[in-house]
Formats: sequence, structure tokens, C-alpha cells
Amino acid sequence: MRVLRRVWRWVLGGLLLGLLVLCVVLLTRPGAKDSGTVARTAAEGHTAPEPRIVPRAKWLSGTDPYHRDPVRYADRVVAVFIHHTDSPNDYACADAPGIVRFVYAGQAGGKEWDDIGYNFLVDRCGTVYEGRAGGVDRPVVGAHTQGFNRNTAGIAAIGTFTEGTPVPKAMAESIAALAAWKLGLSGIDPRSTVRLVSSNSLSRFEKGTAADFHAIAGHRDGYRTACPGEALMRELPAIRTRAARLQGRD
Repeated sequence: MRVLRRVWRWVLGGLLLGLLVLCVVLLTRPGAKDSGTVARTAAEGHTAPEPRIVPRAKWLSGTDPYHRDPVRYADRVVAVFIHHTDSPNDYACADAPGIVRFVYAGQAGGKEWDDIGYNFLVDRCGTVYEGRAGGVDRPVVGAHTQGFNRNTAGIAAIGTFTEGTPVPKAMAESIAALAAWKLGLSGIDPRSTVRLVSSNSLSRFEKGTAADFHAIAGHRDGYRTACPGEALMRELPAIRTRAARLQGRD
């Protein structure tokens, strides 16, 4: 009997040890997560669909590109700065690609920048254009907001939006959709505030100074300018709210 009891203890001990090893292997294998973690991750993820974006190759068609230095990338995009192009508002939307080329010529040609400064441009009919080269879904460092180009994206509304100028609904909707998608890639709530560090004393803040911004901010929040115009600045709270809803936030 003693021999049988010892044998059973060995068998049971071996089974328990085998089950323990199996559990350790399953829980520590690459990518293993408990169901609660997976559920929380899914619940916390807030993204928005990528809007239709006209590639730069299309609006550049037939135009000799200016010299461009190698594209620079940041870690991620945590804020977007809204601009206006300070150009006429009464254009036909079919003419918008030509306006984008004109902006490009002025910045990359006349001012000899490395490329167009804005990452994106939006026309009065809501069409979104890829601006600066490097990939619409990547954190391309632009030249749109002095001191705060890194980890941000510049979105320019084609037109001039000073006091009393109506902001087309299609334009505002596309800006919200674009911001929701771009910020969603980094998990940023469009209604939140983010902290950025100035890289240039020509901004509103001395170089090295940390400043808090809305995740969707106006150009003049970071630089001494009237851009993007009083009318568009007043639309930003509604754009933030709309962008948050597009990300599925309450």
C-alpha cells in the first residue's frame, strides 16, 4: 500500500507540475494578454477613418518640383495647428489644385523653403490635399508654426477668414475629420490640451519653454500672427467637438 501511495503522489505531482509549466508557457508567450486587458485596450482606443486625401503628385502634375531636402520625421503627431492661406475666397473648387501649386511656388520657390510648409490643405468644398511630402500617415515635420513644427501637423484652410467671413461647412467638416484621423493615430483626444516645447525664440515662447496648447490650435496660439483669422478661430471649439465625436468619444 505504501508503494502504491508513493506512486500516486509521484503521478499527481507530475501532472500538477506539467499543468503549471503549461500555464506559464501560455501566459508568457509573445503577444499573450488576459481577456480583461484586451477588452480595456479596445475600449480605450479612439480612432477615426482616414479621409480622402488628394496626393501631392496629382496637384503637382506638370510642375517641376523645387529642390527638397530629405524629409524629417518626429515621433508622433500630438497636436494640429490650423492656418489660412490668406488668399481669395471666391475661387471655383476646380481651381484649388492651382492655388495649392501657387502656395507651393511661393514657399518652396520664392522663399526657398525645402517644401510647402503645410502638411495638408483644405478647400472650400471640403477637399483635402496632401501638402508636404513624406507620407500622410507619418509624423512629417512641417514648416507651419515657428517653434512648434515637431510632433504637430499644419492644416491650412484655402482662403482668408478674417472677422465676419463665413467658414464653409464642408471645409470645417473636413478639417475636423482630418484632425480626428491624424490625432487618433497617436491616441490624442481633440478636446484635450498638450504640452509642447518651443524650439525657436521667434515663436510666442522663448526657446526651451514648455507651453500648453489645445490639441487643435490656431497658428496664432504659437506665433505672433492673425492667422488663421478671427472667423476660423471661432470655429475651433466646434471643430474640436466634432473631431472627438468622429473618434467615437462621448
